[in-house]
Amino acid sequence: MIRFLAFLALLLPVQAASAGPPIGGLWLTQDRDGVIGVEPCGDKLCARIEGFFLDHPTDPTPVDYRGVSQCHLALISDAAQVEPNLWKGHIIDPRNGSVYRAELSLKGNGTLALRGYLGIPLLGQTQTWTRYTGSVPEDCRVTQPAGPPVVTRPGAGATG
Repeated sequence: MIRFLAFLALLLPVQAASAGPPIGGLWLTQDRDGVIGVEPCGDKLCARIEGFFLDHPTDPTPVDYRGVSQCHLALISDAAQVEPNLWKGHIIDPRNGSVYRAELSLKGNGTLALRGYLGIPLLGQTQTWTRYTGSVPEDCRVTQPAGPPVVTRPGAGATG
């Protein structure tokens, strides 16, 4: 019995370390101009555009490089968890259709770091997203600004 309890005690720290806060939910982009929904899709992680902030209620809905509405556009569909709080996959740039490798990592301060890159992570750029607690209408059109853009100084850790 003591061996069994000792074995269970060894397993508990591993489970606690991998549990962490959930990555799923709504995230406000670094520039505070969009809301991205992140959710599990099978054994992978997916992300899509859930909302964008418009200056005026009559502004047109943004479209992608094909002229299709960006509302609910899939950005990531294949991010696999490679270690606790780290997922790797691919992301599409809706402006031109380019596909980049992507790393998503959930930070201890509750932010989400998204690094898009070509080839190796060194050749990329990181954006820091924050949790979005507001609601987003089905048509993705959010007319109230989410606050001033975040200005990141070089070397501050949010860009790379």
